[in-house]
Amino acid sequence: MSSITEDTTTRWQRHRRRRRSAIAFACVFGWMTSACDRPASDPTSSILLATTTSVRDSGLLDALLPDFTERTGIDVRVIAVGTGAALRMGREGNADVLLTHAPSAEQALIDDGVVRRRTPFMENHFVIAGPEQDPAGIASAVSPAEAIQRIAEANAAWVSRADDSGTHKREKTLMREAGLDLDQPWPSVAQTGSGMGGSLQVAGERRAYILSDIGTFLAFEPRIDLIVLSKPAPSLRNVYAILQLDGERLNRPIDIDAVDAFEQYLVEPGTQKRIGAFGRERFGRALFTPMLGNVGEGGDS
Repeated sequence: MSSITEDTTTRWQRHRRRRRSAIAFACVFGWMTSACDRPASDPTSSILLATTTSVRDSGLLDALLPDFTERTGIDVRVIAVGTGAALRMGREGNADVLLTHAPSAEQALIDDGVVRRRTPFMENHFVIAGPEQDPAGIASAVSPAEAIQRIAEANAAWVSRADDSGTHKREKTLMREAGLDLDQPWPSVAQTGSGMGGSLQVAGERRAYILSDIGTFLAFEPRIDLIVLSKPAPSLRNVYAILQLDGERLNRPIDIDAVDAFEQYLVEPGTQKRIGAFGRERFGRALFTPMLGNVGEGGDS
């Protein structure tokens, strides 16, 4: 009887050990399966994007970034500043990737070895907007430079971002083309030192003229009561590019695979199509034009 009990006990103990092993295996397998099935929306890595304010203020980033994170598991932390500030962040190694719109200034970082690759992926254009009454009569101007010259001669109200952004850089270029002294602007110039959206609101309150990218202008048009008064011109072309930074040159660890994935997402046909459609439903027209692999330099912005 005792031997039977011992055998029974031994078999029961072996059974328990096998059962515990099976349970443990099931738990491990279940954990592995859930990890594989875990939605990519749970970020597994992140990159820091320093970007111009126009892509934020227009709403484009809000339309694209959640999809990118969902698909890749890469979280994009955004710092939206003027292009000049974004380029400085890149030069100082305070970002992983840049999204800017100032080709000449971007080229300086390429020449210095700070940027390892520049990829233009979309464009739009700048506009000179102002009150419908158009007190300086710029609607009939044959060029953006002439329009700004008329505004200065009329001492009409003008709002400048004055923040070294891509838009501010283009504004200074147009003023130089108009023969104006950048160190002594006409008395009715107001400087905001802020982003495109905030500057447009100030221009609306002051009934002033302003240079803006068309994307942000259309996003803010319903609340500022200004209209586009300039005509299309080559000097108003506005090219946006992704700049990948050289981590070795900056002595800063950068997740190149994550940055590459972000760049590839922006240039892939599906995303390019979404960029080309962005704004049509709300504004009746696209805010940006996809470049579909066109890597032309474009004008400085």
